[in-house]
Amino acid sequence: MQTNRKLAVAKLCWSLALGLVVLTSCSQPTVSAPTAAVPSPVATVESPLPVAPLVSTEEVPTAPAENSPSSAVAPAAKSALAVLQTLRVAGRGPKTGYSRAQFGQAWADVDRNGCDTRDDILNRDLRSKTFRAGTGGCVVTSGNLADPYTGTTVRYIRGASVVDIDHVVALSNAWQTGARSWTFGKRIAYANDPLVLLAVDSTQNRQKGDGDAATWLPANRRYWCTYAGRQIGVKKKYGLYVTAAEHDGLYQILQTCPNQAAASGGGPTYVSGFTAPAGSSSSSSGSSGSSSKSGSGLDPRFGTCAAAKAAGYGPYVRGRNPEYYWYRDGDKDGVDCE
Repeated sequence: MQTNRKLAVAKLCWSLALGLVVLTSCSQPTVSAPTAAVPSPVATVESPLPVAPLVSTEEVPTAPAENSPSSAVAPAAKSALAVLQTLRVAGRGPKTGYSRAQFGQAWADVDRNGCDTRDDILNRDLRSKTFRAGTGGCVVTSGNLADPYTGTTVRYIRGASVVDIDHVVALSNAWQTGARSWTFGKRIAYANDPLVLLAVDSTQNRQKGDGDAATWLPANRRYWCTYAGRQIGVKKKYGLYVTAAEHDGLYQILQTCPNQAAASGGGPTYVSGFTAPAGSSSSSSGSSGSSSKSGSGLDPRFGTCAAAKAAGYGPYVRGRNPEYYWYRDGDKDGVDCE
């Protein structure tokens, strides 16, 4: 009986051992499964993808937009480009009726300072000047001009034809773009306004004639922006209009300098105390008093304007005075020996 008990215990132990082996072999796959599956989600590609790069790439397009051509040339307030957009655009009117006399005596002393306008501008624009004795610092006899039209230094000697006083917007151009309808007081103010006038190289001024920005620009390209600003400022001040070609020419220049200021300042837009010409057929006030000095009713003829002026003759107006055609009209403004 004891033997049977031992046998039963032995069977029980054997059964337990066998069951443990079976249990161990069955659970083996579930233990090894995580080693293959768990690292896979941890090493997924999604974890290193940051959100920041996506945000920064959305920001990139805004930078080029700020530097786009349309915004780069946007005019600043009161810039020449902005003022240009306010000028009336129209076709150039006829030159009929124009003469230098319509703008008064050449270089009148409109500011009553005792100096004529020509000497006022020479005094303003020249450096290292000398003056004629006894003129109170009015008559400039020599000086150096930093010429804006050529970018060079021009030596001015009174009587030599190397420096002209340019009407930045020529008198003839002004006549054809609005001045025809002005009062005489406004025209003479315009002709002597320091804003309108500039001492320049005579060759450049004669090439220019009455051309606008569509037909002529200074040889000195570095001055183009300033020149455009001056033209626009003059036309704005006096209510002159621009032609379509002139507008486009000025606009193209200002694309390279959109913040260029429009010129301003200068003298009044109307002056009084000066007598308007009686009519286009009347004689020049500068020569009427000397018409009896020659048997033909004309002034004596000299070799140069300088000699005529030294003798007290001139100025002579184109279409009015036969003497005009004896001499060279250096600035092509319709008046010589002025």
